[in-house]
Amino acid sequence: MGSASFNIADLFESLAAALPDRTALVSGSVRATFAELDARADRLAAVLRGRGVGPGAHVGVHLWNGHEYVEAMLAALKLRAVPINLNYRYVAAELRNLCEGADLVAVVTQRSLLPLIADAARGLPAASTVLAVDDGSGVDVPGLEPRDYEAALAAATPRRDYGPRSGDDRYVIFTGGTTGMPKGVVWRHEDLFFAGLQGGRPGGDPVTEPGEVVDHARDPDNAMNLMPAAPLIHGAAQLGAWIGLFTGGTLVIQPGRSFDAVRVSELIGAERVTTITLVGDAMARPLCDALGAPGASYDTSSLLAIASAGAILSPAVRDRLQELLPDTLILNNFGSTETGHQGSAFPGSETGADGRPSFAMDPNSVVLDEAMRPLPPGTGRLGRLARAGHVPLGYYKDEAKTAERFVTVDGVRYVLPGDMATVEDDGRITVYGRGVNCINTGGEKVFPEEVEEALKAHPDVFDALVVGLPDDTWMERVAAVVQPRPGRAIALDQLQAHCRTLVAGYKVPRQLTVVAEVQRQPSGKPDYAWARQVARDEVRS
Repeated sequence: MGSASFNIADLFESLAAALPDRTALVSGSVRATFAELDARADRLAAVLRGRGVGPGAHVGVHLWNGHEYVEAMLAALKLRAVPINLNYRYVAAELRNLCEGADLVAVVTQRSLLPLIADAARGLPAASTVLAVDDGSGVDVPGLEPRDYEAALAAATPRRDYGPRSGDDRYVIFTGGTTGMPKGVVWRHEDLFFAGLQGGRPGGDPVTEPGEVVDHARDPDNAMNLMPAAPLIHGAAQLGAWIGLFTGGTLVIQPGRSFDAVRVSELIGAERVTTITLVGDAMARPLCDALGAPGASYDTSSLLAIASAGAILSPAVRDRLQELLPDTLILNNFGSTETGHQGSAFPGSETGADGRPSFAMDPNSVVLDEAMRPLPPGTGRLGRLARAGHVPLGYYKDEAKTAERFVTVDGVRYVLPGDMATVEDDGRITVYGRGVNCINTGGEKVFPEEVEEALKAHPDVFDALVVGLPDDTWMERVAAVVQPRPGRAIALDQLQAHCRTLVAGYKVPRQLTVVAEVQRQPSGKPDYAWARQVARDEVRS
């Protein structure tokens, strides 16, 4: 290893050398110290290097949550290669787009998912190196010759002659956002460290040189036992994992394919979890149900904070969570794959003048008007949220989208994640939602997130998505796709009366589709394409 830099692999190896016996990771029955996790990643790096994986190469990580996911990311980064997150819920056609478009040369996958990889990677470089994690499925695919993950690691001869790394090395996160095909956001390690990993000191001033990360982590009082509840295929979960590890704390993983709120609740006490990161109501509401179930008794005394990122935590769900965890700080964090962490909504000051979520953001976050000039506080004007400073290089192999979202004004380079926002008198930024999903009904703008929050405040509603459908009179009408709570029945007039107490009349849904389950992406982000199709089908039926 060369001299340490703001490179994720460098930083982790520095921690492993300084804190070898401290527990780094817990995942089911697997417990690994920093030294043990580092050694397993070295073995996997040797396997990949033996197959020709080197600097700049893209390695697909097609795994459920577990220790293997962390090892695969770390092994690729050690080689100056790039781990590429592959959504395990994609069908073969969607996966093929990524295998080809992301230029994958290797894939680490679950054995049960091998048929998907066989179809998706057929004839592509990715098919030449496939490692399969044993999940008890016994699946095999004729014509595909994967290596067993554990057997490959056991046979490997690890080497530490990686050569110097750099803060300029790439880290790519593919994000589906809420619409369209996934886009690969390309970060430099150093930019991601400061924009997405909170600069090595969560809640404090960022470090100024790499050695301070180890200095900070040596103090056990700084260690966060962090549990990312979302799938690690989601950028926010990956960033949370690195944040926790870089404090010298323990990364606690609930292994498997699906989020299990009961198991998460059990792990809080069992592993003395201090911080949970989750994605909006899709995870917070089941957690509320688990913690508040009749007869439930969980040890949550260690839990200092729950941070939601990637999707807004609605007031009704946040208040219920706070009621169940009165001594825990409940944070609505704001950011995106393109911006990293931008700010937080703190209890008592989390809403703007009209009740929308409002965030105390870092000085590099601004709202730009139509002329691409920063809006001053207190104007009430709606503009485009932007961030300067440490921002990504752009989208992988997508010059048109990069030019659209990354702009330079008066020598300052901004990224525009797509959100519309205003600036409050005190400088807080109030977020209205993605302009691309904005509904135009009779000339009035309706942001789906606001109506969704109103719907989810109804006691009989478990989850909801809101979309705009073509309308001969109003151009678009507001349509709701709603999942009721078990055993509850809901009707349009009932929900309309409820929403009128919370939002303006033109925002009230004119159409209701009741579904058994609202479909979301594995990250918890809304799947608006699905919701729009379901609502259209309701019209045709």
